[in-house]
Amino acid sequence: MTEKQKGRKWSAEAGADSDALDLQPKLFEKDDPAEIAASLKRSAEHSQRRKANPFRSAMSMLSFYINRAGRNLSASRKRVLEKAKDELRRDFHR
Repeated sequence: MTEKQKGRKWSAEAGADSDALDLQPKLFEKDDPAEIAASLKRSAEHSQRRKANPFRSAMSMLSFYINRAGRNLSASRKRVLEKAKDELRRDFHR
């Protein structure tokens, strides 16, 4: 294990190596909340490895990312991701 790996948090590894969803690269860096939500929905519905229903898996991954970023997430970025949550709810009719 290198020095860089020792400093990494388990959450970074969990997000990168999630066994539940295959996420599009740089998904959470996109500026369109609807695009983020649509991609999460697609991934959740096509995953054969998820343990929960598609809505819950997609919402969990989005919330996990927001919580993991914490204070490092700018206000504008957080607004986009929170809007993506609303889009996800709408996409799943919730």
